[in-house]
Amino acid sequence: MKEIVNPRREFIRKTGLAVAAGALIPNVISHKTHAMKKETILGHGSHRYRVIEGWGKLDPSKNPVNDCHEMVEDAKGRLILLTNETKNNVIIYDKSGKLLETWGTTYPGAHGLTISDEGGEEFLYIADNTRNQVIKTDLKGKEIMVLDYPRETGNYAYPRQFVPTETAINPTNGDIYVVDGYGKNYITQYDAKGKLIRQFGGSGDTDETFNCCHGILVDTRDKNNPTLLITDRGHMQYKRFTLDGQYIKTIPTPGSFVCRPVLRGDNIYAAVYRSTTQAYPNSGYITVLDNQDRVVSTPGGTAPEYVNGNLQEQRKDMSFQGFMHPHDVCVDRDENIYVPQWASQKTYPVKLERV
Repeated sequence: MKEIVNPRREFIRKTGLAVAAGALIPNVISHKTHAMKKETILGHGSHRYRVIEGWGKLDPSKNPVNDCHEMVEDAKGRLILLTNETKNNVIIYDKSGKLLETWGTTYPGAHGLTISDEGGEEFLYIADNTRNQVIKTDLKGKEIMVLDYPRETGNYAYPRQFVPTETAINPTNGDIYVVDGYGKNYITQYDAKGKLIRQFGGSGDTDETFNCCHGILVDTRDKNNPTLLITDRGHMQYKRFTLDGQYIKTIPTPGSFVCRPVLRGDNIYAAVYRSTTQAYPNSGYITVLDNQDRVVSTPGGTAPEYVNGNLQEQRKDMSFQGFMHPHDVCVDRDENIYVPQWASQKTYPVKLERV
């Protein structure tokens, strides 16, 4: 895939400002303050990013957040944030970080957010792990469909055993996949109307089972053979399955508790909410995989290193303290990354601008 080059990115490359991850780079001196400003560049190789300070900050007395769990971009280029703050579960920004609108007061466990284009109209799928449901809405918040716990599978005795964390939609036929990452670790497949098709996975340590199947993606990069890419967070790895639930392979990410895979172009992006080798508070970073399932950049983390084809354990780059438990990434059409965070002292998302 040919990389899209914008003038700003080309300027930075030519002037040699795109340096190693976490480096602090002098910027232009302000004519007003005459103070030397610095900018932070994160990442490795061709995937480097400038941290944009103050993006998306709102008045918390009017538009508060709690955990900023997930974020998506709609067809109009608006950025839709999901938080479990019931004063405004959904916060919609433009690219500059300006507030456009808010809605939602009935999703106390708002956790997973997926956007789906269905016949030219977009819908949101909210996985609420307090309501133990997946709720389909339009972009104004009107509820279209609710998926309750899959009692008919025989694997659940009562609703609270079903704690969904994420959904994925097959763009070809509208099938809905729900991962029960905080419950029994099953993946439940429905058709577009919510009729149960099958269930697979479950808790365990085998190839076919999971320790927190936190996120899921229908990976369409191979147009002739789309697959499911599912995070097995507790085991620090991704697992690839066929669309009908047959195990294919495991992709280890040692050291990294990955949340959910996000596809943009030829790359898979994900937030890592913590790593194994560091203290729990204020951990985490971002990871970028290429189309060969190899980590090529780790903004906010240590550089990816392979030895005999095996990725070595990664950890947070302690020179950058700007992440507090990244929970998701939203990668826009310009390949900028927006990072909502969990347990981050009720802070708004972080923006990383591609350079």
